[in-house]
Amino acid sequence: MANLKTLFNLEGRVALITGGSRGLGLQVAEALGEFGATVVLVARKQEELDEAVAHLGALGITARSVAADIGSHESVVKLVDRVIADEATVDILVNNAGTTWGAPAESYPLDGWNKVMNLNVTGLFLLTQEVAKRCFLPRARGAVVNVASIEGLQGHHARRGGTIAYNAAKGAVVNMTRALAAEWGGSGIRVNALAPGFFPSKLTEATLERFGADLVDGTPLGKLGSGDDLKGAALLLASDAGGHITGHVLVVDGGSTII
Repeated sequence: MANLKTLFNLEGRVALITGGSRGLGLQVAEALGEFGATVVLVARKQEELDEAVAHLGALGITARSVAADIGSHESVVKLVDRVIADEATVDILVNNAGTTWGAPAESYPLDGWNKVMNLNVTGLFLLTQEVAKRCFLPRARGAVVNVASIEGLQGHHARRGGTIAYNAAKGAVVNMTRALAAEWGGSGIRVNALAPGFFPSKLTEATLERFGADLVDGTPLGKLGSGDDLKGAALLLASDAGGHITGHVLVVDGGSTII
């Protein structure tokens, strides 16, 4: 029988984290790295990646980075080629990269819809498919943690502006998580999702500037997510401590979706 320290231990494992240079992705990198994982951060801007790697290094975490855009199959293949060449394999995949676009549903632009769907859904699937095919399935082992959102579990209040593509995309991530977990469970691959509520980030900056007080008032714990609030949940789903959890969507929102 393994003790809890062993179950949470990630030493010797490689965690690939998209959107890992800041915000929730960097928070997850801190958590997995603290428990021994080598973290490979993926984002589009090398300068931000360099800052994140330096930040993690100062915490004693082994971190590397690859600048890439996961919006096309070709770029996804090149990314996985690079990570396998450098690290030999991937043990944990955290799909955090995402974007949004605000507009009323009746006038939502097609280019906005395509941008959100391409990164939040198609790119996420292509990367998960490639990592599973080349790293997880051959070894009958792997953990996927998708970063969904409470916006994929509920409607978006009209006062806060239209985000129909983001809501639809995160809803797709929720059910993709369940479908992949069901299909790959027999191959030793666990697929789970985190559904954060509102955390301060570049993605939520405009919303929080206008509606932050209202969102806090609608949260039973009376606060927004902090720089530590996703860490424990991410570690659980990525580690052997969550070894009998798959197809689950773990909401981390201070209770905002229960009222």
